[in-house]
Amino acid sequence: MYNGILTKNQFINEKVLSYEQGSKERAELEIELAKIKNSFADIPIIIGGKEIRTGNKGKCILPHNKNKIIGEYHKAGKKEIIMAVEACLKAKEKWISMLWKSRAAIYLRAAELAAGPWRAKLNASTMLTQSKTYKQAEIDSACELIDFFRSNVECLKDIYMEQPMSSEGIWNRTEYRPLEGFIFAVSPFNFTSIAANLPSAPAIAGNTVVWKPASNTVYSSYVVYQLLKEAGLPDGVINFIPGNADEISNLILSRAELSGIHFTGSTKVFQDMWKTVGNNINSYKTFPRLVGETGGKNYIIVHESANLNSAVRGLIEGAFEYQGQKCSAASRAYIAKSVWQEVKELLLEKAARIKVGDIEEADTFMGAVIDQKSYNSIKEYIDYIKNSEDAKIIFGGYCDDGTGYFVEPTIAVTTNPKFKTMEEEIFGPVLTVYIYEDENFMQMLSLINDTSVYGLTGSIFAKDRYIIEQAERILVNTAGNFYINDRPTGAVVGQQPFGGGRLSGTNDKAGSKLNLLRWVSPRVTKENLKN
Repeated sequence: MYNGILTKNQFINEKVLSYEQGSKERAELEIELAKIKNSFADIPIIIGGKEIRTGNKGKCILPHNKNKIIGEYHKAGKKEIIMAVEACLKAKEKWISMLWKSRAAIYLRAAELAAGPWRAKLNASTMLTQSKTYKQAEIDSACELIDFFRSNVECLKDIYMEQPMSSEGIWNRTEYRPLEGFIFAVSPFNFTSIAANLPSAPAIAGNTVVWKPASNTVYSSYVVYQLLKEAGLPDGVINFIPGNADEISNLILSRAELSGIHFTGSTKVFQDMWKTVGNNINSYKTFPRLVGETGGKNYIIVHESANLNSAVRGLIEGAFEYQGQKCSAASRAYIAKSVWQEVKELLLEKAARIKVGDIEEADTFMGAVIDQKSYNSIKEYIDYIKNSEDAKIIFGGYCDDGTGYFVEPTIAVTTNPKFKTMEEEIFGPVLTVYIYEDENFMQMLSLINDTSVYGLTGSIFAKDRYIIEQAERILVNTAGNFYINDRPTGAVVGQQPFGGGRLSGTNDKAGSKLNLLRWVSPRVTKENLKN
């Protein structure tokens, strides 16, 4: 029996390592990169702790070297999907009965492993399968992943400690139960940390999960699963089922025991899932919780009062880090006419220094985009700009898929504020600039508000506090994460809980108490002490 009451600890973000030449972490990373490239993984489906191999396989390739295959993964079919749900339901009773501190200990141990002996493996698999530089991988698959695990423990503790008032002779108390049934977690290709958090956040609260990882990054997701297993995660709590997204979703969403969806991906896919849940609503045992973070068409405003060097750095980093494949990436910019020429010169100068290529080379800034489909889509947008009379490319625009799926950082200027690439999500390294007349700043804010269906991130660079305040007020619904004099990317767990509104998702703020609250169902008990 455990009778202790734990108090709040101060959550501290994991320190980002430098990977300087000759450092211990750099040597370990290089060893792991070579090990992965020189081996071949056979990745199974994992249901109830058992490895299953169907023989229906997908390939694990390197986006920057598309002919290099580092493994294959087995795809789940109808039989395996049904088995995964049954494994969730079977494992749930034992998982629920475990003291919450024991569930928490598993994730705290996973964080320690990720910070230590597993760090190089997590980062190397992310670099290779997602074409991330060591800097981007370290922030993602090491630091943010560790932060999610540790922060979720603290957030859940805060929730459990929140109790109702009691009056004389009455004792009121709240029990935070996990949801009935099972959770369906669907993770994206672009962040290993998100892939780790989507099944883990519901699980730490006592839920059991069917996890469908992104097909492009099954390899790095499998490393995460192995990490959790090493940390002591019991069999059946999280069931790992790579495979065809439509086939898996259609079967999962038809199950009466579905109690929640934890999703990160495209807006259309989440809308389709929501529609399917709506059509099936009479067949569920409970109303499923739908938690999703989807698309973005994120903006940067450069006011005439801005520090231009800071603004340009924000534009470059916001638009081109990780090839613009962040849901928070800056893809439209509104720049005051009076400062445009200076901004343009600085932009072109910095863009010219960007190295695109092999992510293992220390000075590479951009790798390849994730796959052929993504490459083709981005290229279509760039070709559209090239053939339009309303826009002109001032930098980049070159694409090459000979060796890998490489797209140059591309900057375009348009005279049409409703131009296609000002409105539609591209998910690639393409930044479109609209130059506004200084005196039309207020109209421009209204324009930004009305241009996009998304509401994920946005930022303004300005020194004038009246201007900043006006932007904050008018653009209140355009961004769930708003930045002042900083790029609209790089949210840190515990510091800037992440998520957006409009068609960017349900804004449940991953890495915060708000997200964890979606995975519990409170029961309030009133006990009359007088009777």
